[in-house]
Amino acid sequence: MAWPAVLVIVPVGIIFILSGLIVNLIQAVLFILVRPVSKSLHRRINKIVAELLWLELIVLVDWWANLKIEVYADDETFELLGATLREVVVMLAKNDFSGKVSKYTDSFRNSMRSGCLGSALAVMKKEAKVLPIIGWSMWFSDYVFLERSWGKDERTLQSGFERLVDFPMPFWLALFVEGTRFTQAKLLAAQEFAASRGIPVPRNVLIPRTKGFVSAVTHLRSFVPAIYDATVAVANSQPAPTFLRIFRGQSSVIKVLLERHSMQELPETADGIAQWCKDAFVTKDAVLEKYFSKDIFSDKKLQDIGRPKKSLFVMIFWSSLLAYATVRLFQWLSLFLASWEVIAFSIAFLFLVPIIMQILIQSSESDRSTPATNFILSEGTRQRLLPR
Repeated sequence: MAWPAVLVIVPVGIIFILSGLIVNLIQAVLFILVRPVSKSLHRRINKIVAELLWLELIVLVDWWANLKIEVYADDETFELLGATLREVVVMLAKNDFSGKVSKYTDSFRNSMRSGCLGSALAVMKKEAKVLPIIGWSMWFSDYVFLERSWGKDERTLQSGFERLVDFPMPFWLALFVEGTRFTQAKLLAAQEFAASRGIPVPRNVLIPRTKGFVSAVTHLRSFVPAIYDATVAVANSQPAPTFLRIFRGQSSVIKVLLERHSMQELPETADGIAQWCKDAFVTKDAVLEKYFSKDIFSDKKLQDIGRPKKSLFVMIFWSSLLAYATVRLFQWLSLFLASWEVIAFSIAFLFLVPIIMQILIQSSESDRSTPATNFILSEGTRQRLLPR
């Protein structure tokens, strides 16, 4: 990486890490002091505090990396997206880690449009909650964390959904129904499974894990009016968005197809709900196949989502506050420590920044995701199943 880029990335990383740790500290204090007294008040305050962190991610995506998000949706769906409602968002994204960045980016951007950025929730794997800053903030914000064992997760999901009944604000709940990141190995495993069961063989998606989706619909349909079905893809001939590319200020293009379904449209039985989800993924697969083969993503209207200036104001606030605090800190340290000790303290802190950034980046590498099921296929079968 060129030195000019490093000189810019390091300050950005310092601002994000320091502000994130401050947010985590405030959230911890609120969790200890406010939540035992009033869960509703805690959630309202935490929404504001969490937004101070998530808006920084919006700045990195929108203004720093200039990541372009093209949202395709009909006018009614897009207008309701800006309404203050409770929604479930079923997400699908393509290309292992780039898919993860795409999913979070789209979820944060659209939840901000609906006024739910600070109260956006998701069902995540349990390892995510130990990630510095982002994972800790999710834990304090009532995200639901799973162990990938249905015997344990069934109750976890049920209790997590039940906690939302008295949620005092509009919220978004993101469900990543594939349950893992997309890789070619996992696609091949999904294709083999589909071929052995006589069901449609996917070419661009994994087979959805429907138990969590069925649980969500069953427990939420009485007070959540609709589901947003989001299909996400990195634009053809575009580099995949990653945290590293975003911190470097390198742009990408993400395409998002949004469709809104009233809960009343979904079947009543568990089997019916599961089949609805499977059918939705067959449709998603067809959308992606058409895009990757013919470069046609959707005939729905390309909506103008703009770039929010609120996130810039938050970044200016954090930059000013941290600059002032840093000057005051060094003035205070100089009263008690020798110059070389102050320098050593500064160097030690600067080493902390790339370490935390490396943790965030490595946590998103595809080889750290759930491995594909072991299987052995002939070369001919592989060539028949794998796309292109």
